[in-house]
Amino acid sequence: MGHAQVAYGIWASYGLQVSPAMVAAWELGDESPTEAELTALAGALWCSPGDLLGSPSTLREHRLARGFAATDLAMHIGMDPAAYELVEQTGHWTGNDRQATALAEVLALPLPAFIELTGRADALTDLLRNAVTTRWQAYVKPLAKMLPLPKQRLGDVLHRLHTDYQTRMVGTLNWGVGTTSTQSGDAGKAFLDEVLELFWALLYAQERDGG
Repeated sequence: MGHAQVAYGIWASYGLQVSPAMVAAWELGDESPTEAELTALAGALWCSPGDLLGSPSTLREHRLARGFAATDLAMHIGMDPAAYELVEQTGHWTGNDRQATALAEVLALPLPAFIELTGRADALTDLLRNAVTTRWQAYVKPLAKMLPLPKQRLGDVLHRLHTDYQTRMVGTLNWGVGTTSTQSGDAGKAFLDEVLELFWALLYAQERDGG
């Protein structure tokens, strides 16, 4: 289909006036359609809005991929529509734990997206950093309160992270002549900076292995 054909399909089926040039701009990524335009574009192309969005990264994109209007989603999770729309605009989650859980269920959010979109990534990162640098066993319970996963599974991942961190720290001290405490500290900092990504990688590797 050419740009003019798509524009005509949007007008004929949804009554929206869109120029072929605008369709071309959407295709090139120079412009972004509104929610109504995205729905109409998907209809004209015989696909779902989610097919056009690719891998959603924002709360708005996850909602559109599931075909929800903002007001409808707010009602589903028991949140004031104005408050929910503000969450999408600012990227700052203000809902409670029950609403967050409902959001994850309705939108089928992957766990990393759920943590990021509900503003818990920093708190999770702090827990993980403390776990790998001290006694990891003490952080299984706090982690289980944040993540809907079995404690055994979380404990296994924390143990592995802790071991990997300690191994890296010991390894830098054994690099040989010229190794300094600064180099060791740099290696530890690098690990702690990426601890959240390492946690997700280990968690899903465990899942693939049937752990």
